[in-house]
Amino acid sequence: MKPLAIILLISLCKVSWSQYYEYDSNWWFAFLRNQEYSYGGPSYPSYDYDPDPPRPSVSDCPQECECPPTFPTAMYCDGRNLQYLPYVPTRVKYAYFQNNQISAIPDGAFDNATGLVWLALHGNQILSDKVGRKTFSKLRDLERLYLQHNNLTRIPSGLPRSLRELHLSYNQINRVPSNALEGLENLTALYLHENKIQEVGHSLRGLKSLVHLDLSNNQLRKLPDSLPDSLEQVYLEYNQLSSVPTDYFKAYPKLQYVRISHNKLTSEAVSGSTFNTSSLVELDLSYNQLHRIPSVNNRLQHLYLQGNQIAEFSIKSFCTYWDITTFSQLQVLRLDGNEIESKAIPPDTPLCLRNTDIIHM
Repeated sequence: MKPLAIILLISLCKVSWSQYYEYDSNWWFAFLRNQEYSYGGPSYPSYDYDPDPPRPSVSDCPQECECPPTFPTAMYCDGRNLQYLPYVPTRVKYAYFQNNQISAIPDGAFDNATGLVWLALHGNQILSDKVGRKTFSKLRDLERLYLQHNNLTRIPSGLPRSLRELHLSYNQINRVPSNALEGLENLTALYLHENKIQEVGHSLRGLKSLVHLDLSNNQLRKLPDSLPDSLEQVYLEYNQLSSVPTDYFKAYPKLQYVRISHNKLTSEAVSGSTFNTSSLVELDLSYNQLHRIPSVNNRLQHLYLQGNQIAEFSIKSFCTYWDITTFSQLQVLRLDGNEIESKAIPPDTPLCLRNTDIIHM
């Protein structure tokens, strides 16, 4: 009896084990598959006790652009032959759209990204008539706006007060209305060179923080009626200026660098003391029609007069008198391309220009 019972017991165990094994193996494989689909691979024990912090999500980046995970506040859409502005995510503060074929910036283009700080739109085909009047007005944190190398005929309206740099060079702007730059009290640099501007008037007067102004390569026939008191650098070369009022630059006590080369200035239209202001460090009057050296302050360090029609050298243009402690601080003087002969230089010139290292004749 006992052998029969043992045989029966073994048979029952085989059946039970077979059923258990079939069920459990299927369940176990299913579990592993679920783990693989849920977590991207089989689940293994982790021994990493100092994991890297998770990178910010950039899943909202437009397909046309690139949003580096290491720089989540930037979006690069430059040089991609875009003809339109793609969607700008809310997180973006630095947007680069330069060197495309964009021609329009409609109202609302940046309404989702009002926290923009830098906006690069240069090297496109943007037209003034296709720029919305309120396109930039909601960008209250915008500090730098790059719009050079486009087809603009006027300065965009509604510019935010937060702007510090405004780049509008290489366009077709022909005038600057009195209210075009109104409210830009934080602007420190304004680039308007390579346009067709004929007159500026009083449009710059309210730029209380302006330090750098570039109006070169335009069609100016007269100087701006007024400049900000904060101005330190003004570039006016390659225009059609023929005269400078006597006390014009003396009204701006912080002005250090003035360039008016390649204009039509004549000695008859420029008073002898026009440029005799103590704040100037560099003065460029090259390639004009001057017949004599204008009077300059003894604190001036760089004077460029090449390419004029100057025939005589007057020591009084640099020093009204000189002694051991009083003399000109001039370091560079260029007079090449004039009509001055070496023998016309007074023998006592080194006593006045004792710091001058270069005199090009």
